[in-house]
Amino acid sequence: MSDIYLLHLETSTKVCSVVLSKNGNEIAKKESNDDAFAHGEKLTLYIQDVMYTAELQIDQLSGVSVSSGPGSYTGLRIGTSTAKGLCYALNIPLLSISSIESLAYEARKMHPDSTICAMIDARRMEVYCGIYSSDSNVLKPISADILDESTYLNFEPFVLVGDGMPKMKEFWSERNIQFEDEVLCSASGQVEKIYYKYINQEFEDLAYFEPFYLKEFYTVPPKKK
Repeated sequence: MSDIYLLHLETSTKVCSVVLSKNGNEIAKKESNDDAFAHGEKLTLYIQDVMYTAELQIDQLSGVSVSSGPGSYTGLRIGTSTAKGLCYALNIPLLSISSIESLAYEARKMHPDSTICAMIDARRMEVYCGIYSSDSNVLKPISADILDESTYLNFEPFVLVGDGMPKMKEFWSERNIQFEDEVLCSASGQVEKIYYKYINQEFEDLAYFEPFYLKEFYTVPPKKK
């Protein structure tokens, strides 16, 4: 069996992350966390960087995976269009994983025995969130939630990760929650699950795949002159 090289793209938050894996193991990575949301400028450069680091040509890829959301509307569109373009050009399969599930997988590396609450910031006191048991079973499916003092109380104790975590740190400071600052969305969180999906040929329909936005795209109406 020939080696399986998979390219993994994560663009659902401010993090722009690209990982290359070989047979389910990460071999190259390039990522940044930038408030400017410059994914359109960085993503293709990061892809070139990881291919160069691994000394591979783009036509050696076996497939491409992308975070399907929820998250930034623009970021998800950039990641999806880039992944689709590569798959069309190279005639290779497209795979996907939710950004929340990928975030939980990344947190599991540091907290293998804990319940993981993976949270991506939406706006104000709203977040996208999923909660997973220590054996990775879904305790709370991914949803858009407005938070208050007692939200998710019945899932404690848990480890809270993601870019929705900082605004809850003081708000939930008296609760039985561990706040993990070091875990953010990363393409590294895709590697294990996407390799499994590739082996089992759980591919997306390249023509019809769309990101999982969860909410409608919001725009601020222009001010009247």
